[in-house]
Amino acid sequence: MPPRNPIHNLATHDVTNMPPQIGDQDLWAADIALREGVERHGGGWGTARLAALGQLAGREEIFEKADEANRNPPELAAYDRFGQRLNSVKFHPAYHELMQLALTHELPNFAWRHPQTGSQVIHAAQTYLFGQAEGGVLCPMAMSYAAIPALKATPEIYEEWAPRLLQPNYDPRDIPAAEKTGITMGMFMTEKQGGSDVRLNSTRATPLGAATGEGADYELTGHKFFCSAPMSDAFLLLAQAPGGLSCFLVPRWRTDGTRNSLNLTRLKEKLGNRSNATAEAELDHCSGRMLGPEGRGIRTIIDMVQGNRLYCLAGSAAIMRQALVQALHHTRHRIAFGDHLINQPLMQAVLADMAIESEAALSLTLRIAAAFDALDDEAEASLARIGTAIGKYWICKRTPILTAEALECLGGGGYMEESLMPRLYREAPVNSVWEGAGNIMCLDVLRAMMKEPATIPALMAEFEKAQGGHKNLDAAIARLQDMLSDQENMAAAARRLTEQLALIWQAALLQQHAPPEVADAFCESRLGDCWTGAFGALPRGLELTSIIQRAAP
Repeated sequence: MPPRNPIHNLATHDVTNMPPQIGDQDLWAADIALREGVERHGGGWGTARLAALGQLAGREEIFEKADEANRNPPELAAYDRFGQRLNSVKFHPAYHELMQLALTHELPNFAWRHPQTGSQVIHAAQTYLFGQAEGGVLCPMAMSYAAIPALKATPEIYEEWAPRLLQPNYDPRDIPAAEKTGITMGMFMTEKQGGSDVRLNSTRATPLGAATGEGADYELTGHKFFCSAPMSDAFLLLAQAPGGLSCFLVPRWRTDGTRNSLNLTRLKEKLGNRSNATAEAELDHCSGRMLGPEGRGIRTIIDMVQGNRLYCLAGSAAIMRQALVQALHHTRHRIAFGDHLINQPLMQAVLADMAIESEAALSLTLRIAAAFDALDDEAEASLARIGTAIGKYWICKRTPILTAEALECLGGGGYMEESLMPRLYREAPVNSVWEGAGNIMCLDVLRAMMKEPATIPALMAEFEKAQGGHKNLDAAIARLQDMLSDQENMAAAARRLTEQLALIWQAALLQQHAPPEVADAFCESRLGDCWTGAFGALPRGLELTSIIQRAAP
């Protein structure tokens, strides 16, 4: 009989067969696939930085701060006690500490501060590491990162605002941006009547004075339905100008030092991502400057959308990885039916299946980040453009499924709020919804293929690098070519097409770069005849133990 626990001293409360606290994690050193991928795509010069961030973001205290920030969501302070409009949001101290950590480690601006081969890959890896601890903070990081290319549409605006975004400082004060040591930037696109169809936006922009067009001052009046990170210092948004739908930069403070009339009406109650504020906002003769040409708002802001989608990939891959780590930790220590769960054949099938899914998601994310590093190359630019849509559709779609399976590995304990799993599970769907849900991504895939002639050749060249590596991959590439030739039914089959593009791309990457047991397991299952998408239903004859050992911290 085990000795009685001296702390509780209760005959009925001997604690046995329970996993220990996972404690501090080394998110970099423990992730072989991440280290290999960063090196492979030219990011080896950033490994010291990533190693430091992996140790820091993996500390138990950081996970605890993230938990506090999500248990104590932000509150709207619309007015002060004298009735003056504040349009302020109050955050828990833990949120500010996490924001400080993210900004000082250059999570929103590393790639722009250190532009060279591999910088986007390192940037994505940083997002992946930090996202395992906390996803809500990634929202302002993503938009601040993605704003930089969009601001270049109007050089005078870029020269004013970009230097502020590139400062690695967190300054939470609600004061004019010119007086701060560092800023963040958000994006207000969605209106209640249009959603993803931003052409239905009704917010109106009226020129102030005789000057119109790029860089000119406008007044904006309307309503925005989903405004994430509303405490940012400025926002990019779309409004109807006389010449059509246009993009505007709207600061929280006017140049004369008064508050801009961007009024927060309420904060949204969200399923997850609760540490981050999402608001509704009314623009009442709000001051803004046109960014890019009049009537070309979607074209101007699309670069910001692309950057945000890259964050969606890295953030979702991060959730997958941490969910897998939690499942591996639990099953390594838990005994049931006479053996540790991790040694039991059916559980091994589940864990190995999740491991190859997680590695495939990371591999595709890093490959697309590498394409962002080479936008001067037409083929790479095409891969970056279509890759964010393919990856966002598939990786973000698979994340909630994997997270639910990992939660199930922990049993009832994984369903309890004192576990990390409920927070991961609530966070898992957000990236599928943000920046365009599944159908929007699939239509974007079709649009990229039809409008950019280099896209299909670039994809096929990417896939053909791995041809001959596995019979299932070769057969899938042949089927894909048949699908691409069926132009008449392509729209109705867009989800099937996008799924196949994602799976073939992931399989090709694994065939080239992962150990044979990982690559073969992926091709045997995902590209086989009987795959249903459920985890653990792997074909026989795979090297499950080796797959698990590679993934295990």
